[in-house]
Amino acid sequence: MATVPVTDDTFDAEVRNADLPVVVDFWAEWCGPCKQIGPALEELSDQYEGKIKIVKVNVDENPGSPSQLGVRGIPALFMFKDGEVVSNKVGAAPKAALQSWIEEAI
Repeated sequence: MATVPVTDDTFDAEVRNADLPVVVDFWAEWCGPCKQIGPALEELSDQYEGKIKIVKVNVDENPGSPSQLGVRGIPALFMFKDGEVVSNKVGAAPKAALQSWIEEAI
């Protein structure tokens, strides 16, 4: 299962009302570090299929969600459980670090 693109309009349905824990990746086309972690997030999405959902929000096209959450720098990763933020992480990280962050949060 690949990462799911989410917009401001679909954010509540896809993230806050999800049955599974959700990792939200706030990113932009021009952001180099965002592109660095993209492939790792795709792999983790496959690895954790059925356990978590990983979604991506383009901050240039969808400014509402990141501003509600106080996102100041990207890439910004937020873990939601039962509609609430339980953890967040700013900046690029290697796949192993992303995986251990996910493990701690779920």
